[in-house]
Order: sequence, then C-alpha cells, then structure tokens
Amino acid sequence: MSTSDTATDGHHVLVVPVPQLEDFVLERTRHYDGSFVSTDAAFVHAHITLLAPWVVAPTAADLAVIAEVASRTAPIDFVLDEMGVFPDGTIYLGPDPAAPFASLTAALVAAFPQCPPYGGRFDPVPHLTVDHVAGGVTVGSTRSALGPTLPARCRAERISLQRYANHGCRTVAEWELGV
Repeated sequence: MSTSDTATDGHHVLVVPVPQLEDFVLERTRHYDGSFVSTDAAFVHAHITLLAPWVVAPTAADLAVIAEVASRTAPIDFVLDEMGVFPDGTIYLGPDPAAPFASLTAALVAAFPQCPPYGGRFDPVPHLTVDHVAGGVTVGSTRSALGPTLPARCRAERISLQRYANHGCRTVAEWELGV
C-alpha cells in the first residue's frame, strides 16, 4: 500500500469484475463523475460489489484471508438480465443466480466483521449498477441503451481489490476463484 492510502482519500472495495458490461458502465461513470474513471488498465468499472468499504490499510494477513476465500470459491456462471431500482434511484442488474454472490459476501463479512457491507446502512443485494433514475433516465431507457448486450452471460473468475478515490481509482490486488 502506498502512503496515500488513507481514509480521507478513498476507500477499498472487494468486487467481482464484469468485463462484459465495461463499455456501458465506463460511459455512465464518465457521465456522472469523470473523476472516478480509472487509467489503470487492470481496473474494471463494471462489477458486482462483494464488500465495501473494506479495511483502510490492508495487511498481508488480510490479503491472505481474501486469497483463502477466493481459493475455496468456484468460478460462478451467471446471467445479467433482470433490472431493478433501489429506493435511491440506482438502476441495477441482478445476477442469476444471486446466491453464490451472497454466499461470497457472507464469507467475507464473517472474515472481516469490522467491515459490514455498505457500512451497515443497507442489506447487501448482489447487483451491478448500470445507471440512476434522473434527468430523463428510466429503467426503460437504460434497458434500451443496453440493447443487445442483454442478457449478458458472464463468468465470475476473480475477486478484485479496488481502490476508489477521485482521480485515483485502481486495482490493488486480484485473486482467481478456485485456485
């Protein structure tokens, strides 16, 4: 970790990258806040969050725990097609099946109880954020914009530790599932 990794300049997130929807999510990220567009080639903006925020300054022992969780988790084949909206207007795609992602989050929460999902504000629901209801954006317009991309047949193959910070989003580490 660099010395700039502090609580005041961002946070760590454990995610499953979903490269199949990267172009769409990257464009929407640029639209809403370009400061979160990463220049790190390993960074995937489209993801299913497993645990956020995660520890401020991960230790080698913390990283070893993630490696162990990843090693005992088989890759997950899933489909993204079912669209929903959270009460705050976030438009998302829910993975089918969702249970493997919920199990992976539960395993991470058990390993890091000091890091409740979303700071304990929301119950974790496996999802990939695609847009927000605002400025004429609706579920219908989002589905239309995604067009032939859906249904997206995907395979979760890794857990990615990402650092989110304005003008500093990057991948910190990754672990292959089932390895």
